[in-house]
Amino acid sequence: MFFQKTIKSKIILSGVGIHTGKKINLRLIPSQRDTGIVFYRKDKEFPIKAKLPFVVDTSFATTIGIDGIKIRTVEHLLATLHAFGITNLIIEIDGSEVPVMDGSATDFARAILKAGIAKQGKTIPLLKITKPVFYEESHSKIIAKPYKGFKITYKIFYEHPLIKEQLLTLDINEQNFLKEIAPARTFGFLKDIQYLLKNGFAYGCSLHNALVLDEKGVIGENLRFKDEFVRHKILDAIGDLYLFGFPLQGHFIFEKGGHTSHVNFLKMLIESGCYELKEKQYFNFELSAQVV
Repeated sequence: MFFQKTIKSKIILSGVGIHTGKKINLRLIPSQRDTGIVFYRKDKEFPIKAKLPFVVDTSFATTIGIDGIKIRTVEHLLATLHAFGITNLIIEIDGSEVPVMDGSATDFARAILKAGIAKQGKTIPLLKITKPVFYEESHSKIIAKPYKGFKITYKIFYEHPLIKEQLLTLDINEQNFLKEIAPARTFGFLKDIQYLLKNGFAYGCSLHNALVLDEKGVIGENLRFKDEFVRHKILDAIGDLYLFGFPLQGHFIFEKGGHTSHVNFLKMLIESGCYELKEKQYFNFELSAQVV
């Protein structure tokens, strides 16, 4: 049985958007039962639910939006909320991008644990995978299988001597997330910087908030894990999967995935019907485009 949860007290954070390069202030505000995860653009006075129907872009980050009002790079914060079981929260933001912090989810995780997590005395539906589902696009493959728990397997391969092939399987819970996944930082390649800048990305990227790789290795930083790269991919996947809006039960297997394939997989999974929602009476959590 999964109980709805929020945080016990407000959290205030600030940082730079990795793509916009702008300073952003963030407030996480406890919310009542059945609210869901709702971003609120303070500068636009506009709410956007963190749900799949509102995903508007997946280029180098997951972006949600409505009618041209967007919030970029939501995945690291959503991953933290997902792993900690936070189901109700207002995320007040004064700009168009969630701050990247140090490129990982550690600051979000520590802030939430310091504020405390409050169980709200009402259950939330559990989205349970009932039959295997297979998705493939380009070089990416994703499989969802029945499993009594929430497990992710991720495999990546890059033509780089420091990365090559990395594979990791992990049951996702608060403890494993905090220790094994949250510290893993976003990464990119020096050779791609000019392309990214030309196309409106990475204006806030630095050696302080991302692992930047040249032809031989990481520039100016030590890895937190030998396989930090695949761990960060798992972080992204946990965040993107929370766009369902429900706790998940299943084993999700990714090969060479990214935000685009993650989101396309979620859409296909919904259409497949290879899942069930326990406690279906709580349909105010339904996968619809309703905004609060």
